[in-house]
Amino acid sequence: MQDKLCTLCPRRCGIDRSAGRGFCGEGDTVRIARYQKHEWEEPPISGTGGSGTVFFTGCTLKCVFCQNYEVSRGYGREVTVERLAEIFLELQEMGCHNVSMVTGSHFAPQIIRALDLVRDRLHIPVVWNCGGYESIETLKMLEGYVDIYIPDMKYKSAELSARYSACPDYFEKAMPALGEMLRQIGAPVYDENGIMKKGVIVRHLVLPGCYKDSVAVLEAMHAAYGSEGYLLSLMSQYTSMPSCADFPEINRPITSFEYKKAQARAIDLGFDGFFQERTASSKAYIPPFRQNDGF
Repeated sequence: MQDKLCTLCPRRCGIDRSAGRGFCGEGDTVRIARYQKHEWEEPPISGTGGSGTVFFTGCTLKCVFCQNYEVSRGYGREVTVERLAEIFLELQEMGCHNVSMVTGSHFAPQIIRALDLVRDRLHIPVVWNCGGYESIETLKMLEGYVDIYIPDMKYKSAELSARYSACPDYFEKAMPALGEMLRQIGAPVYDENGIMKKGVIVRHLVLPGCYKDSVAVLEAMHAAYGSEGYLLSLMSQYTSMPSCADFPEINRPITSFEYKKAQARAIDLGFDGFFQERTASSKAYIPPFRQNDGF
């Protein structure tokens, strides 16, 4: 952020967030919806102790199928930078393998300040779990603070990203952002128990009727960055949300055929990583954001 005018994400909306709210829906005070031990992330992230996830309110995307819809659209409570730092330590004390910032890009400066406050006491990796629509400048701010990046790579098609995420330039911004993450982190590093200490995991969610775009995403990633030095998490957990009612073509589960077409191409291209069972498509995996323990 420069001169209070927000340029943290590629939208560069230029809002003075001390006086108003940006495209993300947020001002300059951190808001979070929940923090918890999360046991349903990829195996080297959740492990046996869980991932210490902090769900930040607001988002730079407007995905109509977002499983965290109420959070991305404004549910959350204000916390100070000092309290946020305490939360990181609490998650560590709970035995979490890492502390994971979920959709925190629009609060990057505040998160960095919170991490500075506990730098000498936080001994678990910091995960940046994001939608992939990231500013190179913001990512460079995070260098040295983030150990593991988990970005989405949602779309290749500008038409699809405009329709479902209000973001026609998604792919053109997400691809170089991934390159910056790979430059910062390098190849995955694990501890003796297979828990990731450093690395990049790229997530792609197969959408109903869009498996051809999934294949295009995988091919573009392979062409730009190969299939080694990072992991792919190919997800089948698409769950139709109430907000999908206005988009009948995606207001249904994906089919086995759609997922297997994307999976087959990922295998052909030599990606290492994770595939999901169809049982992952369930609202049971959406955190109960309004059941907070208080913070």
